[in-house]
Amino acid sequence: MEVKPHGIHHVTAIARDPQKNVDFYTKVLGLRLVKQTVNFDAPHVWHLYYGDEKGSPASILTFFPWVGVPKGKEGAGLATATAFSVPPESIGWWQQHLMNLGLEPEAPVVRGDSEVLTLFDYDGMRIELTANEGDQRSGWDGVSLIPAEHAVRGLHSVTLSQRQVDPTAGMLTNLLGMEHLKDLQGSSQFQMGDGGGGALVDVLGGVHENGLQAGGTVHHVAFRAPNIETMTLWQQELGSRGVQVTEILDRQYFKSIYFREPGGVLFEIATDEPGFDIDEPLLELGRKLKLPPWLEPSREQIQASLPAIQVEP
Repeated sequence: MEVKPHGIHHVTAIARDPQKNVDFYTKVLGLRLVKQTVNFDAPHVWHLYYGDEKGSPASILTFFPWVGVPKGKEGAGLATATAFSVPPESIGWWQQHLMNLGLEPEAPVVRGDSEVLTLFDYDGMRIELTANEGDQRSGWDGVSLIPAEHAVRGLHSVTLSQRQVDPTAGMLTNLLGMEHLKDLQGSSQFQMGDGGGGALVDVLGGVHENGLQAGGTVHHVAFRAPNIETMTLWQQELGSRGVQVTEILDRQYFKSIYFREPGGVLFEIATDEPGFDIDEPLLELGRKLKLPPWLEPSREQIQASLPAIQVEP
């Protein structure tokens, strides 16, 4: 079996205010809240998952909203931009939509062959909307303010900031099996599979100041494995190549392993299976707090420790 990731599974970041986080990603960006759960390693902290209708792999952005966490800073050793795919004709619409909401996106720029609109969420996290004519995904059309023809289609790419490109590039190509696609504007781009929606990684070199991982920054980037059999092969391969990798962990909606690339960014490999409808119907995703079986006995205590959030159906 060939062991190669076939795209980005999800990106997980840190927020400071859970309600502002919900409001931004559901109302402003138009993603669906597909799961309310907790950080399994710190159950007093929310873990909120956003994505398309089903929370499909390569559509998912998740957050640990950690009340009181200091504000982070972009820099070397962090993933510093999370890009979503939108139709090319939608960039102007998105710019006006954000301005109508009192936000101030940067002016669109052409990067390679694509037009890119950059915006920042309430915690200062960098989000990019990238024009992608070939993306046939439908996205989530359940937000009245955002017409279906302009809806976010899913993840497009992530950008890793590093002092030097080569060490990170070496892991992406030699160990993770990605293909070096092209160099542009100080960065190198790598693709998984055919480089379709959610299958690109940009590595930006020449970043001399270290980043600070805290509020408004990415915690880790997860790549896709189709099933547990492939996950097991990944774990064995990484270990045999001298990479410190975790045991296989049960994240309820997928299985995971974690390791760091040479520049310091935390990577995860996550299975596509079983998905977010394992513990609630598709039509009701994200409406209630869901806990894994091992935390269910502590539900009352966990609920009391979580800041209240209001989610519109």
